[in-house]
Amino acid sequence: MADSNVTLWRSQEHSSWIRLRTLILLRWVAIIGQITAITVAQQTYHIQLDATLCYLAIGVSVMGNLTAILLFPRNKRLTEFENFLMVLFDLLQLAILLYLTGGLNNPFALLLLGPVTISANVMSTRSTLIVGGVAVILTSLLAKFHLPLRTESGLILQTPELLVFGNWAAVVIAIIFIGAYSHRVSSEVRSMSEALAATHMALAREQKLTDLGGVVAAAAHELGTPLATIKLTSAELIEELDDWPDLKEDAALIREQANRCRDILRDMGRAGKDDLHLRQAPLSSVVHEAAEPHIHRGKSVHFAEGPADDGDVQQPSILRKPEIIHGLRNLIQNAVDFARANVWVEAEWTPEVITIFIMDDGRGYPSQMIGRIGDPFMRHRRVETERRTRPEYEGMGLGLFIAKTLLERSGAELNFANGSDPYQTLSSHQDRRGAIVQVSWPRNLVDAQLGDTAVLSGANQRIQI
Repeated sequence: MADSNVTLWRSQEHSSWIRLRTLILLRWVAIIGQITAITVAQQTYHIQLDATLCYLAIGVSVMGNLTAILLFPRNKRLTEFENFLMVLFDLLQLAILLYLTGGLNNPFALLLLGPVTISANVMSTRSTLIVGGVAVILTSLLAKFHLPLRTESGLILQTPELLVFGNWAAVVIAIIFIGAYSHRVSSEVRSMSEALAATHMALAREQKLTDLGGVVAAAAHELGTPLATIKLTSAELIEELDDWPDLKEDAALIREQANRCRDILRDMGRAGKDDLHLRQAPLSSVVHEAAEPHIHRGKSVHFAEGPADDGDVQQPSILRKPEIIHGLRNLIQNAVDFARANVWVEAEWTPEVITIFIMDDGRGYPSQMIGRIGDPFMRHRRVETERRTRPEYEGMGLGLFIAKTLLERSGAELNFANGSDPYQTLSSHQDRRGAIVQVSWPRNLVDAQLGDTAVLSGANQRIQI
């Protein structure tokens, strides 16, 4: 789906989260506040207002609320357009009331920020810009056109023009700043929430595959002996039934189906291995398992492993956590997507740290994005030359965010760089000029043989169904 369609869908989805009842309640609060302010101004401060027009403007809001209550169910949720109309109606009603009560000479003019803030938090960018633009226009009109405030003696209460201009500038700046700030923050929060939800879904899927693989591996292990017995017995029957062609054909069919069962179990076992004895695996095996879906996609994937120093030459076994496998798989997929011809996956270890490097010979990360890699839904505008040279590029947001989040959940620290950067310190290989990812774990967090994370050996536990 195109990015614009995704953005539209997301804005419409989030605007439909707002219940009509919530906006009705907020409008009742505003109505009570407006009636109180007009009553206090008239009774306490003896300000002469056109009460008929003021209460008529408030009555329109009351009628709108009553109509909404009668026509729509209590749990109705507003669409993007309905939400827009509700906020725009409240903005216009408030502007009319301010026109009747002194315009920007009225300190309650700051309430124009309310509809703009609501729009910025729950609606799309287009709707927010329209509401904000209408608010700025109404503020500008109220600075010049309004009914004056008069005292009981006929004195006109009027703020000096300089202060009116200051009030206008303050309200306009507040509309722009608070609207942009609220819209940006709410968009970031929604993007992070959606990205985390996608991450949890990816991890749940990987966990299900791993659990399924455990069942299959256990089944293959338990069924191996009876299948071997069936094959041996059927082979002996085939030799002894030369004089009985019909029975010999049945025996051959039994052996054929036993072989088929063996092949099915072997192929299903490739989905995962969570047998008690296989909850750990050598570091290189985990890396190869993560890379397996992408090693036959037209790019050469080179593997290497070894100790980072001479202190510990034995390869460690690590936990086969779904988040580690899925996170590494996403990083390797990204490298294969962008590589020209080669991808290097190298693992090294010390007594304290286990590190995996994923490198390619592509063009590397865009320099302006190095500091933002891993942000959810990150996009940037591409020029035509980049579209031709990197047709597979669709943004590095959600995929890398999922990989980064899952790996950091396992205790890893990730660093990103370009091999062409003369100041990068992740790799010294001159031929690896593309993207570089360094994934490092404190060894005590993933080592399956030492410390608190060591996997106990023993008999498999019975699966509870």
